[in-house]
Amino acid sequence: MTTNARSERVEAFEAAMTEAGRQLAAGDAQRAFSALERAHVLGQLDFLPHLRVHWHMLRVGWERRDRREVVGQAVRIALVPVGHLLGRLPMGNTGGANVSAFKPMDIPPELQRLLPDRDR
Repeated sequence: MTTNARSERVEAFEAAMTEAGRQLAAGDAQRAFSALERAHVLGQLDFLPHLRVHWHMLRVGWERRDRREVVGQAVRIALVPVGHLLGRLPMGNTGGANVSAFKPMDIPPELQRLLPDRDR
């Protein structure tokens, strides 16, 4: 992956995180979570962004009083280091507790160009 492609991915990740913050501040936890799912697909290749997005997903789960999401995100936060150490990251996975933490998923077409081919 070229440096330019990586910087585009990082920029798109940050834009999704910013959008999530905006939506949460506006009281729309569902749209905030959707933005975080997009950020997860883009950020899971890098340890700190991956951890960061799960932390924010936990916060949204807490805001929604969604016990399943809070527990699911706590487990995922614990799994992030293991996944990165073992190089076992399920590409395309949206990161929410509504899907298996181990399941690769189809990557939306608009995000495919931002991700390295080897990881799809």
